[in-house]
Amino acid sequence: MFSFQNLYLFFIASLMLNLAPGNDMIYVASRSVSYGIKAGVISALGIFAGCSVHIVAAVLGLSIVIAKSAYLFQLIKYAGAAYLIYLGIKALLSKQSINTKNDSEGKADYWKLFKQGAITNALNPKVAIFFLSFLPQFINAASPFFKLQLLVLGLWFAIQGTLVLSVVACVLGKTKDFFSKNPKIWAIQEKITGFILIGLGIKIALTSRK
Repeated sequence: MFSFQNLYLFFIASLMLNLAPGNDMIYVASRSVSYGIKAGVISALGIFAGCSVHIVAAVLGLSIVIAKSAYLFQLIKYAGAAYLIYLGIKALLSKQSINTKNDSEGKADYWKLFKQGAITNALNPKVAIFFLSFLPQFINAASPFFKLQLLVLGLWFAIQGTLVLSVVACVLGKTKDFFSKNPKIWAIQEKITGFILIGLGIKIALTSRK
């Protein structure tokens, strides 16, 4: 089904891409610093869920439609950008203290973080086009198992990326204790997180299909 050479090259290329700082890593890092390790890992799982949407779309051929349709690309792109900017503005306007957030943190909050991670990734059309252009390079297009190969490599890439993001969450999530002891610095960090999310939204809004 797969040649060893293709898998070997894919493992190396996918690992390098997952280790490179990008929108997903910045997003998980900001959530980990703000809410802790568990929240960062859950945000990473949300991104995995959003990534899975693109994988299924690539297998079904929907990514080709998005890549060729300027209207659909712009629609999805601006929806994703607007959502990130909304989250950023919400963080900037937030007046809750870190202690209040800790006391009210529960399953509902974690579910909310999961959904945010999933939505921000699913509404990024660049991810769909990435899967469409990257994965087929390691697959035999003439193989009768082409779609299955696409699915397997896509899932591997997403799982590997989730593991990398979880490590980032575990490392940066430990800084939450520092902020809990320094509420003024926490407030500043919240504003920085807001600006980061807004910046990511603007970055997505300005990206092109190329």
